[in-house]
Amino acid sequence: MKITKWQTLLSTGEYESSPEYDFIENQIREAIHHVVWPIGSDAFTIYPESGKKSDEGNGVKPIKLGFTKYLHNHGWTLEEKAGRGRGKGPHPGAFDCHWRWPETESDFLPFAVEWETGNISSSHRAINRLALGILEGWLSGGILVVPSEKLAPYLTDRIGNEPELRPYIPLWKHWKSLATPSYLGIVTIEQDAESWDVPRIPKGTDGRARR
Repeated sequence: MKITKWQTLLSTGEYESSPEYDFIENQIREAIHHVVWPIGSDAFTIYPESGKKSDEGNGVKPIKLGFTKYLHNHGWTLEEKAGRGRGKGPHPGAFDCHWRWPETESDFLPFAVEWETGNISSSHRAINRLALGILEGWLSGGILVVPSEKLAPYLTDRIGNEPELRPYIPLWKHWKSLATPSYLGIVTIEQDAESWDVPRIPKGTDGRARR
């Protein structure tokens, strides 16, 4: 799989010039490049069928699992609850992938990555969850990974995608009250190729939604 766009929404305290950021960026790039289809191939080739109908198109969770497996194998924790130690009351959910630096290596707070498998509302919640983590001091940064305009039509219908988030980017870039140092970004992903000769990516079932 390839990255077509890496957008910085905010970066404070020279975060992007730090060795911590270099580590995070390299890990995310490598994890995305290790997402392949069919399994065992050296590229990500999508079955080019529209996902508008429930029994057509491609699922999204198997794609995410390739990404999260790579990071987990490299020391990231999965599905870590946001705001651990936040106290009683509602919590904003869990982060797909969470990195915590060893205390002897860095003073930076943890970093989280969200891989979109839901609709556009889910994408907005993910951005808010990451931003809240920075604001409240659970995170130093976060990234949301979303499909491109070219990939999204072949996945589950109404999957959150970069073009639908684009109108809100000027708003997010004006957030000024977040902690220092901090980083927030959106990474857009896309297939390497399309072919009717590869199998569809299977869909799971979440209630009525088939992912």
